[in-house]
Amino acid sequence: MNKDQVKGSLKQAAGKVQQKAGEAAGSQTQKIKGVSKQVEGNVQKAYGDAKESMKR
Repeated sequence: MNKDQVKGSLKQAAGKVQQKAGEAAGSQTQKIKGVSKQVEGNVQKAYGDAKESMKR
């Protein structure tokens, strides 16, 4: 597992927390920021997965 995979997973988790906090608080802005952070984490994790595949 490389650093991009780890950072991507962490961003996904942080995004989920932010999204749920936004839903609980009724803040559409926080909810959207959380979803976008999840997408960003997903992309970074996919990049890390591709890098790992290339090593093999």
